[in-house]
Amino acid sequence: MKGISLLLCLCSFLTGVAQMPLYEEKNGQLRLTTEGAAHLSALPLKCMQHEFPYKTGIVYTDSSSLGAPKTYHPAFYGCYDWHSSVHGHWMLVRLLKMYPQLPNAALIRQKLGENLSQENIRKEIQLFRNKENKGFERIYGWSWLLQLQQELVTWNDPLAAQLRQNIAPLAFYFSNAYRDFLKKIAYPIRVGEHTNLAFGLRLAWDYAVTARDTALQSSIRSTAMRFYVNDKNCPASWEPGGYDFLSPCLEEADLMWRILPADAYAKWIREFLPGLFDSSTPLFTVATVNDRTDGKLVHLDGLNLSRAWCLYGIAKHCGQQQETVRALATLHLKAALPHVASGDYAGEHWLATFAVYALTVEF
Repeated sequence: MKGISLLLCLCSFLTGVAQMPLYEEKNGQLRLTTEGAAHLSALPLKCMQHEFPYKTGIVYTDSSSLGAPKTYHPAFYGCYDWHSSVHGHWMLVRLLKMYPQLPNAALIRQKLGENLSQENIRKEIQLFRNKENKGFERIYGWSWLLQLQQELVTWNDPLAAQLRQNIAPLAFYFSNAYRDFLKKIAYPIRVGEHTNLAFGLRLAWDYAVTARDTALQSSIRSTAMRFYVNDKNCPASWEPGGYDFLSPCLEEADLMWRILPADAYAKWIREFLPGLFDSSTPLFTVATVNDRTDGKLVHLDGLNLSRAWCLYGIAKHCGQQQETVRALATLHLKAALPHVASGDYAGEHWLATFAVYALTVEF
C-alpha cells in the first residue's frame, strides 16, 4: 500500500505542475524554471526504483546472475535500462543543486541515498570486472556515470560528499577503462545512438576537467585530434536516421570546441559544417516523431533536444553568426519540450534527462 500511495502522490504532483511553464528565455537561450524543475524531477522519481519493464544488455556466463535486474544492478535497476537509470540519477542531483527548495527534495534525497550506497556500487563494479561484460554500457553508460560523479564533485552538500565517495571506485574504473579503450579503437564511431564516440568523449571530457583527471583528458584530446581535426563537410543531409537521438555531425562539432583553441575552432567549424550559418536554408530541420509509444521512434524527440544543446554550445564558440545557430537551437528545443512527458513510458523514462541537460548546461 505504501508503494501505491507514493506512486499516486507522484502522479498527482506531476499532473499538478504539468501546466506550469517549463522554461523562460534569457539572452537568446531557453532556461529551466523552478516550476519546470519540479515537473521534470517527477519523471525519474517515478521510475528509478521501478524494476519492470527492464531491458538488460549483459552477457550471462552462467546461471548466477539469472534473476531480477536488481540482483546484479542494485543501484541502477530502474528506468528500463542501466544507462537511463544512471542519467536519471544525474538529473535529480543536478536539479537538487540548482533548486534546493524543490517540493520533493526530501524524497529525491531519500531515493538517491538508498540507491547509491557503497554496497550497491561495489556490486555494480563486480559486473564490469567480468571478462564477458567489460564492454557493457560502453560508451554511453560509462559517460553518464562520469557525469553523475562530476555533478556530485561540484555539489557542496553532505549527501553529495557521501555519494561521490560511494561512486568514486566506479568512476575510477570507467576512467581507466576509457583510456584503455581509446588506445585500441582504430576508427571513430559515427552513429546516432548510444555508441556515438563524440558524445561520449564530450561528457567524459567535462568530467575529466572538473575532476582534474589529466590522464583521461589527455587521452580524449589525442583521440579527438586523431579522428576529427581534419574532418570537412560533414554529410548533414544524411541525418537523421530513423532511430537517432544524437546527431553525428553536431556531437562532433560540440566536442571539438572543447579541444581546439578558439581561433582554430572558428575556422574548423566553418569547414566542417559550412551550411550551418545560412539562415535561409537551415542545415537541420526539426525531426518528426510519428509514434511516441515506440521506444525507437521516440528517440527522435531526444534528437531534437540533443541538437539544441549542441547548437547552443556551437553558437557560443563559432565566432560570427551566432544568432543564426542559436535560433536553430531554440527552434529544436521548443519543438521537443511539449513531448517530454508524453504519458508513455517509452519516452518518459529518459527524455526528461535530455530536457534538463538542454535547459541547464553551461558552455
